[in-house]
Amino acid sequence: MTVYLCHEQPDLYDFEADVIGARPGAVLLSRSALHPGGGGQVSDVGTIEHAGGVARITCISTEGAQHWHVLDDPAAILASTVAVHVDRDHRSRVAQLHTDTHLLNALVFDRYAGALVTGAQINADGTARMDFDLPDVDNDELRKLEPALNDLVRRGFEVRAVYVPASEADATPGLIRSLSVAPPPTPDGMLRVIDIVGVDRQACGGTHLTNTAESGMVQITKVENKGRRNRRVRLKLLPVGG
Repeated sequence: MTVYLCHEQPDLYDFEADVIGARPGAVLLSRSALHPGGGGQVSDVGTIEHAGGVARITCISTEGAQHWHVLDDPAAILASTVAVHVDRDHRSRVAQLHTDTHLLNALVFDRYAGALVTGAQINADGTARMDFDLPDVDNDELRKLEPALNDLVRRGFEVRAVYVPASEADATPGLIRSLSVAPPPTPDGMLRVIDIVGVDRQACGGTHLTNTAESGMVQITKVENKGRRNRRVRLKLLPVGG
């Protein structure tokens, strides 16, 4: 699990960086506070100010250890030093949804004997899905989780990121929730864990809120079967105050 600058400084939205590599429509930066995405989460987006104007960062393309910032102008020529701005609204929307999916995961894990996640996707448009290994659960029962999910949002639980030894994570039931893929440890053997205090605790490398009450309410829009065992829960983020 890579430790990103946005993990260490989650409030860093505006920064300078040097362009250390370029190709048509993409650049490599000496440092970046944009989350590159992964684990079902879309990447951050933003803008780059350079001598020739402003280019929009539409996504991050991860190639090995390199994170290419993909631009909306394939002909953009960037100076060696640029000003970068993370799209705050996009980050907030994704962080809300990612935190909300952890709350849903906590409810399912608690109510259905430690059912594991088989897939997830958090989109830029304020929608998400979670797939669970729940072969014997009726879809209507999952739809009924919406009030409990929104109650957890309203109650304002603290959300914090901590690092624990990978050996501890392996020995702690429920800390790794994916049925098939475990997040890799950092080079020094640690795993990043998102702790929604008193509610949920699991390994994750994504972006999150600092308190559940910062999220808008969530609507469960659909529950469907994906194969014999998988149940897919689709979510929609409602506006804060809506």
